[in-house]
Amino acid sequence: MDLTKYESSELQQLKKDIDKELKRRRKQDVKEAQKEVKSIAERYGLTVQDLVSGVAPKSAKPAGGTRFRHPNDPGKSWSGRGRKPVWIKEWEQSGRSLDELRVD
Repeated sequence: MDLTKYESSELQQLKKDIDKELKRRRKQDVKEAQKEVKSIAERYGLTVQDLVSGVAPKSAKPAGGTRFRHPNDPGKSWSGRGRKPVWIKEWEQSGRSLDELRVD
């Protein structure tokens, strides 16, 4: 588009018109994005706040089941709550990561 053909006043009006249209389109984009986010939240049984907060809803937290299990002895497990069992402490003292024992 060759703008050299326009008078200054015409360019100013064109700029106002462009700014107005950009603002209208931005509002439209926001509304569409909100609809998409609501749809995604509903699909997973969440609220929009659950999605934007970055924190899992309380009902999605583990109920205290096994979260860590010994790799060589499946009878040794830990929910991740309360005091760490001796075998967990020994595992960490040997330089190993707790994430290696995670089962969820």
